[in-house]
Amino acid sequence: MPNAIEIEGLTKEYGSLKAVDNISLSVEAGTIFGLLGPNGAGKTTLISMLVTMRKPSSGKARINGFDVKKDSDAVRKSIGIVFQDPSLDDELTARENLEMHMAMYGVPHDERKKRLSELMEIVGLTDKLNVQVKKFSGGMKRRLEIARGLLHHPKVLFLDEPTIGLDPQTRAGIWEYIAKLNKQKKVTIVMTTHYMDEADKVCQKIAIIDGGKIIASGSPETLKNTLGGDIISIRCNGGDECITKLTKLKWVKSAVKHDGSINVRVEKGEEKIPLILALMEKHGVAVESVSLRKPSLDDVFLHYTGRMIREAEADPKAAMRLRRMAWGGGQRGH
Repeated sequence: MPNAIEIEGLTKEYGSLKAVDNISLSVEAGTIFGLLGPNGAGKTTLISMLVTMRKPSSGKARINGFDVKKDSDAVRKSIGIVFQDPSLDDELTARENLEMHMAMYGVPHDERKKRLSELMEIVGLTDKLNVQVKKFSGGMKRRLEIARGLLHHPKVLFLDEPTIGLDPQTRAGIWEYIAKLNKQKKVTIVMTTHYMDEADKVCQKIAIIDGGKIIASGSPETLKNTLGGDIISIRCNGGDECITKLTKLKWVKSAVKHDGSINVRVEKGEEKIPLILALMEKHGVAVESVSLRKPSLDDVFLHYTGRMIREAEADPKAAMRLRRMAWGGGQRGH
C-alpha cells in the first residue's frame, strides 16, 4: 500500500533546544501508527508540524502527497485532529457541535445527517445527540471529539494522547473505538501516547521517541523480539551487588535496576530462575520475590535509553513548556 505520510530529516528548534531532531519515517496508508514516548519527548511537536500548526526548522514532510510547507491548505483538508486538551463547546449539544464542524468544513447538506448518524453509532453516542456536552463524562467527550474529527472524511486522523486523564476502563473503550474506526473507515490513524501497554495492543506500527529522536521503530512484536528471551524480575536486598553478580554470568544479556526490582534479560527464563536463586543464596543475598515474563515495549524503551518511560517524565514543567510551544501558546484549530 502507498504511504500516507513521508517524513525526511524533519527538525524543529526553539533556540538551543531541538524539540524534534532530524526525524525520518513513513506511515503506510490504512494503518494505526503510534508515536510513543514520555511527556516532552517531541511527540506533540512532531504532530504540530505535520498538521501545519508549526513550520519545520528544516526537513520535509508530505501528508497524503501534499507538502506541509507548500500545500498547507490541502494538508488541512485531508486530515482530522483530536487534541489532548478538550476543544468542544460545553454549552452546545453533541449534535450542535458536530453540525458546526460540518458547516466549517463544507460537508454537503445532503450528506450531513448520514455521516453524523453513522459516526455516532460507531462511538456509541447515538442516544446522546441532543444532550449538552457539559453533561458528558470525560470518556464520552473524547469519543465525541474522535467522531467530530472524522465528519469531513479525512484520510489521516491525528490523535494527541487520546486517553490521557481517563480511567483504565474508559481508556480500553476508547482504544476499541479507535480500532473499529480504522477497520470500518480505512482511515490512517496517527496517535501519540505514553501508555506503552495500550499502544502494544492497538498499533500495527510504532516509533519510540526520546529527546526529539526516534530511537526504535517497527511493529510491536518486531521490537519486542529484537530483545529476545525472557525478563526475570527479582526483588532482593542486594541492589547494586546483585547486578554486579548477575552481569558476570555469560547467559545474562542485561540486568537493570528499576523501581526496587532488578530486570534480568535471559534466554529460557524458566531454566535460569533456579540458577539465579542459587547464586543469590551463595552470596548471602536474600530474595524477596521473583517473576518471569516476556519483554514488553517498556523493556524496549529501557533497553534503548537505560530508563523506564515513567522515569523519563521526571520534569513535567519542561514537558508542559514544550507542549505550549508546539501548539503555539494555546492556539487551537487548523
